[in-house]
Amino acid sequence: MSTLQFLREKAGVLVAVVIGVSLLLFVVSDFFGSGSGQRRQARKYYEIGQISGEEILYQDYEQRVQNLMEIYKLSGTATIDEATAESIREQTWQQMVRERILDSQYKKLGIGVSTEEVDELVLGNNPHPIVLQLFTDQSTGMFNKSFLVNFLKQTEVDETAKRYWLFFENEIVNDRMNTKYNSYVSKGLYVTTRQAEFDIMLASATVDFSYIMRNYASVPDSAVTITRKEVEAYYAGHKKNFRRNALRSIEYVSFDVIPSEDDISNAEEWINNIKEEFAEAADPVQFINLNADSRHVGFFVSPDAVPEELQDFVRREDQKEVFGPYDDEGTLKIARLLSVSQRPDSVRARHILLSPDQTQTLEMVRAQADSLIRLIKAGTSFEVLAITNSVDQGSSQLGGDLGWFPEGRMVVPFNNACFSASKGDIVTAETTFGIHIIEILDQSRKSKKYNIGIIDRKIIPGSVTNQKAYSEASQFAGTNNTYEKFNSAVAELGINKRVANDIAPQQKALPGLDNPRSLIIALFQAQEGKIILDNSQQAVFEVGDKYVIAYCTRVQEEGIAQLRDVENEIRFEMIKDKKAEIISAEFIARNEPGSMLDDIARSMGLLVQEATQVNFRSFSVAGAGNEPALIAASSAGQPGVVTGPVKGVNGVFMLTVNSVTSSEGEDLSLLRDRLALTYQMRGTYEAYEALRKGANIIDRRYKFY
Repeated sequence: MSTLQFLREKAGVLVAVVIGVSLLLFVVSDFFGSGSGQRRQARKYYEIGQISGEEILYQDYEQRVQNLMEIYKLSGTATIDEATAESIREQTWQQMVRERILDSQYKKLGIGVSTEEVDELVLGNNPHPIVLQLFTDQSTGMFNKSFLVNFLKQTEVDETAKRYWLFFENEIVNDRMNTKYNSYVSKGLYVTTRQAEFDIMLASATVDFSYIMRNYASVPDSAVTITRKEVEAYYAGHKKNFRRNALRSIEYVSFDVIPSEDDISNAEEWINNIKEEFAEAADPVQFINLNADSRHVGFFVSPDAVPEELQDFVRREDQKEVFGPYDDEGTLKIARLLSVSQRPDSVRARHILLSPDQTQTLEMVRAQADSLIRLIKAGTSFEVLAITNSVDQGSSQLGGDLGWFPEGRMVVPFNNACFSASKGDIVTAETTFGIHIIEILDQSRKSKKYNIGIIDRKIIPGSVTNQKAYSEASQFAGTNNTYEKFNSAVAELGINKRVANDIAPQQKALPGLDNPRSLIIALFQAQEGKIILDNSQQAVFEVGDKYVIAYCTRVQEEGIAQLRDVENEIRFEMIKDKKAEIISAEFIARNEPGSMLDDIARSMGLLVQEATQVNFRSFSVAGAGNEPALIAASSAGQPGVVTGPVKGVNGVFMLTVNSVTSSEGEDLSLLRDRLALTYQMRGTYEAYEALRKGANIIDRRYKFY
């Protein structure tokens, strides 16, 4: 299994990179198979999404998630935290989306990868980058083909190795298919001469112009009338503009689970009972690690870093006395002075790090360390040995020099080796990184420091306290089972009610609550105006150290918003449009034959402003900001002619082009080549995005995660 172990060490980072990159580059096939069959009557409940009309079931999706988690574990990640699990779930979803979108394209275009191609990508003269990454010897930087061949032979007899390899082989195959598809797309894009000429024209003329603007706010809202029929007609004609994501609003109260007097007494009794045993313990560090809530750190601290409660205690330097108990922010503690020592505040050291790997055991590394120490004491340069032997790439090229560092910066064994030794000493330390050969180059002045052992016991609510808080919350929920009763009880009892609006399905946080994901999942199954229930139809949610009762106060489903939800938005746009009509009519009336922009400005009390160096590709206008319509009108305007009115973002404009500066455009042939390259680079991404948009993807994973 040494080969597989080597692969695990080499591929840990690669797996994460491959899975991440696959979101942009290629599809991961479901090489472990599909989930189990579903009961037909529960199918709708377990549907977590749709892609191109094809339903995605929770069981199938979760199986894919677990498969990728297994690959992570095979790569050396023993435990997967929630952040990593969430990332894997998102990666899995994006991979499934790409599969269902691109597989049909591959089939339509006849794209595939033959067995001969796979062999060439793995064993050929130009292996795939994944193969190079996995089987390159780190010590030499050279691709080791013999190691690849040996590993492939091992997959024939080792199911774990086989499954591990299948993952990477599928990545290679799908990357190859995606490359072929991208080539089809990019080679199908072409830039015509007319297109290039138009592009040159857009930037060939730069204009300076004068303009006046009347802001929409200058027209009172009362001057505009919007009828209900007009609103309904606008809504009917612009429905696609009102597509909304699923959102919910929530109101909730919480009942804190606070330690009772009995809980405090129990914690005090426990720590007082153990105090005498702590004083008599022959190995106090082991005693702490077996009994305390927190493990012993092992660093020495200077007198000014000792907690205030322990200042007088440590000065007595009695290593049999136990101080306490004392309360430190809800945690009871007792302290024992383990040792007192003269130690420097900071040390400058250099080291050589030797680590066991697939080629040498820890015993072999210890023997190597002994040999190097003998060479150092015999006069061999420490710097040379560090450069040639240390696996710490950060310091080896500096001769192993770590610079100055204070106590507590390094891991405990390394720290204590450095701060217990004297200047010029050669010492060793064993850490999780390996064996360190350390030379103490310099030290600051030594002073008295203390190693303090602490046994802590956090005061936490007991089962009786928890049950009491739950009963109180449960009674509140049962009594106030309507939204009206809920609000009346909140006001009557003076309970602090929290409100959270526009909660997204994937949201992870709510004000005042730690990790309320279960409550948010239930929120998206609740009805508007109703109390929120969990899967067991219970209204009390345990969230951290609180019990929560909540009501869903607003439901916005994914899709086209209802007219009532967007009516104000529509009225705002229609009012602006009608104000634009009023202002435009006034501009037209003032723009008599022979009138100049200054004449119109004076008659309307407006300020003439200047804009320079503007062309069709400009993004903003001085004094006006982002006004695309004004930029377009100025680029197309005739010099000396009053142009307008132009409806803009913030108001209506009139303008006069003062001058036009023409410039020689880019060489037509070079521009065509540049545009073609740009389109080809954008093409593959934008082609996929177009397919994705057309797939009408529905994502309801929030029902379960």
